[in-house]
Amino acid sequence: MTDVRTSILFQRSLTRPALAGALTGLLLCASVPSALSAPAPYVPPRGTAYMGMGVLAHDGSTPDAGDGNTDDSSSVPRATQTEGVDVSSYQGSVAWSTLWSGGVRWAYTKATEGTSYRNPSFTQQYNGPYSTGMIRGSYHFATPDSSGGAAQADYFIGHGGGWSKDGKTLPGALDIEWNPYGDDCYGKSKSSMVSWIRDFLNRYKSRTGRYAVIYTATNWWTECTGNYGGFAANNPLWIARYASSAGTLPAGWKTHTMWQYTSTGKTVGDRDRFNGSTDRVKVLAKG
Repeated sequence: MTDVRTSILFQRSLTRPALAGALTGLLLCASVPSALSAPAPYVPPRGTAYMGMGVLAHDGSTPDAGDGNTDDSSSVPRATQTEGVDVSSYQGSVAWSTLWSGGVRWAYTKATEGTSYRNPSFTQQYNGPYSTGMIRGSYHFATPDSSGGAAQADYFIGHGGGWSKDGKTLPGALDIEWNPYGDDCYGKSKSSMVSWIRDFLNRYKSRTGRYAVIYTATNWWTECTGNYGGFAANNPLWIARYASSAGTLPAGWKTHTMWQYTSTGKTVGDRDRFNGSTDRVKVLAKG
């Protein structure tokens, strides 16, 4: 019996260091994933957002979306559409005469974001299309998590977002879409988002006399406003969808006024079509 107990104690004495080593190894292994885990998603600096920044990431595109070629395969007859572009600071100095020669007749330029960012290339990008004969407008990239809607409308109007009845200036556009800096809906409930948008639109109308254009994507609008249809009666819709048609529109709108159909067009990338002839673009400009 003594020999058996001695054997067991001897085995345990050998096992404890091995077990301790195994536990140490497990602890070391447990710490490895934190060191080797995937890096946090890239978050761009505030101010660098642009129209359609999240469309590809969230909604994707289809092969027949059009790539800026003049032989685009869109099912919408080109004769009823007027080509346009939208630009922001990352595109720098834009070759407006080249775009004009290629048939572009209207353009929107990012003016502001939130209540602290102004496009450093705004002057060239806003006056350039005007000088070539295009009808131009400006847009504001909304960040509802940073300040109120009315405050952002004031900032927009004060820094390039105003409107003049010269027949060549389009009403300002509110770019409300996927949040590139965090939560898709900027941390707001559906009702709070609708209220924020309403505050912006009401302030813009009261100060300029014009109803602002709403730029958005149907999926975002559904997710973040609950597919609210109350703005359709007055505010023109600029829909973002990289496909062969504008697709299903947000609630309330029976048709779109403008359509951003690709991000890979010639010269500037972001290409748009106005749902009508150049004369209809002029009507929207005149108010």
